[in-house]
Amino acid sequence: MKLNINGVERQVSTDWQDETLLTVLRDHLGLPGTRFSCGIGQCGACLVHVEGSPVTSCLMSVKDAANKNILTIEGLAAEDGTLHPLQQAWIDENVPQCGYCQSGQIMQALALLETTPDPDDADIDQAMNGNLCRCGTYDRIRKSIKNAAIVMREAN
Repeated sequence: MKLNINGVERQVSTDWQDETLLTVLRDHLGLPGTRFSCGIGQCGACLVHVEGSPVTSCLMSVKDAANKNILTIEGLAAEDGTLHPLQQAWIDENVPQCGYCQSGQIMQALALLETTPDPDDADIDQAMNGNLCRCGTYDRIRKSIKNAAIVMREAN
């Protein structure tokens, strides 16, 4: 079975076909940026993009992800190490406290900015509604998304 993860084709054992995409990413392929939290698709910590759409990887079987393009948090930075504008905005605004939810937050924010390049507060709140942050850094998350949106628009 093949997975295309962050632009790299990876061969995975058919022994893993009944596991979740999250388990295969973290435990078998060594991509720990995608986080396990609730395990029932309610918190957003395990969010990745499959074929360009945000997906809770704890609910998707790896066989359903076979031969599809998967983007994880590890695939956002450029090959030279330059951070994606969202990652940089997160740092600039000191968003993470514990940091546990941040990869899912960033991946959801990316999905928002790909469809809504100039979001207002209501757009952000609606898009980010399924991503929980126990530390409550929602105001900084909103500000980071707006700042990253500016940088991304200027780059285009």
